[in-house]
Amino acid sequence: MEHYDIRDSKLAEGGRRRIEWAEREMPVLRLIRERFAKERPLQGVRISACLHVTTETANLMNTLHLGGADVVLTASNPLSTQDDVAAALVAYYEIPVFAIKGEDNATYYKHIRAALDHQPHVTMDDGADLVSTLHKERRELLANVVGGTEETTTGVIRLRAMAADGALAFPVIAVNDAMTKHFFDNRYGTGQSTIDGIVRATNVLLAGKNFVIAGYGWCGRGLAMRARGMGANVIVTEVDPLPALEAVMDGYRVMPMIEAARIGDIFVTVTGDINVLDQQHFEVMKDGAIVANSGHFNVEINIPALEKMCKDKRLVRPFVEQYEMPDGRRINLLGEGRLINLAAAEGHPASVMDMSFANQALSLEYLIKNASQLEKKVYSVPMEIDREIARLKLAGMGVSIDILTPEQIAYLNSWEEGT
Repeated sequence: MEHYDIRDSKLAEGGRRRIEWAEREMPVLRLIRERFAKERPLQGVRISACLHVTTETANLMNTLHLGGADVVLTASNPLSTQDDVAAALVAYYEIPVFAIKGEDNATYYKHIRAALDHQPHVTMDDGADLVSTLHKERRELLANVVGGTEETTTGVIRLRAMAADGALAFPVIAVNDAMTKHFFDNRYGTGQSTIDGIVRATNVLLAGKNFVIAGYGWCGRGLAMRARGMGANVIVTEVDPLPALEAVMDGYRVMPMIEAARIGDIFVTVTGDINVLDQQHFEVMKDGAIVANSGHFNVEINIPALEKMCKDKRLVRPFVEQYEMPDGRRINLLGEGRLINLAAAEGHPASVMDMSFANQALSLEYLIKNASQLEKKVYSVPMEIDREIARLKLAGMGVSIDILTPEQIAYLNSWEEGT
């Protein structure tokens, strides 16, 4: 293996130690890896993966590799790569990686194209940049692709739009739709890791702060839960009346962003949409307001508007850019508006990603077996896979549950018995 692009191969040993540390918290993926190594269900399958290059991802890549797959990995965000992990994957796991933390946009897409040069049979995406580039620029490769998987809410939205337009050229399994993914990864993972990223970047005390969360999906729910647990006064903004009502019933203040902008101390966007924080919001924010994003792309905060409004900008801490307004107010943007949990921290804990990446591995196996029967659209993870992952996770945690008796099963499947 000679073709890869990483920051520094000397970082490999430290990366390997951290990969092994994460592996201890991933019992479900470990069980799948043991079976894959024996059965080799992915033998000869070329996979181009566009994911956050983290210790947890490294364990997924190793699982696929031991299952027989020929894997290449590139980053799904310019700031989410852990350079020591990238080096370890190349040096110790024989997996080509194209990813450097802090790479510019041109390098980011150069790396995506390098992953596509692998001529994949299967794509594995996190945000749909790989699939989008494949459809736009490398259509000659589509004939070889039997399907793909997608990790995130943002990517699933993009892929469903492609399918609705008739543009999607192969079936994709929406890993994000699995209950063992979005109930846990999005809620508990995003909740904890976003707080971790904000605190590492700023070292501010959250207790007593007005903490504004844009979006009350599973990520927003998890973030609100953790922020309140740290003593923050949580405010939620929404455009959908159903999650807005849920936020009210969960005990949070709900209001339009223009009102929240006047009183918020910390703002986090988790919507998947553009310009959620915009010029009119920046105009009324407090001096010292902290602005961050935990959605997949750096479009939720209108950074060009912030750049145009300010009279000065400086880097005051790693991952903290301070914009000074003409009236002297300062607005602090974290992590260039990119995923703050990966820009300034390490992303989700391994025990959560254990379930997400178990979904990736088993969905990939399902896709290979059933590709000829699938249409060119987005599919949810089969419920039997979801339940099996939950069962394995409980077993790994030492938790037992009840089993239905034959009598109970018969009752649930009967229409004849009543009260």
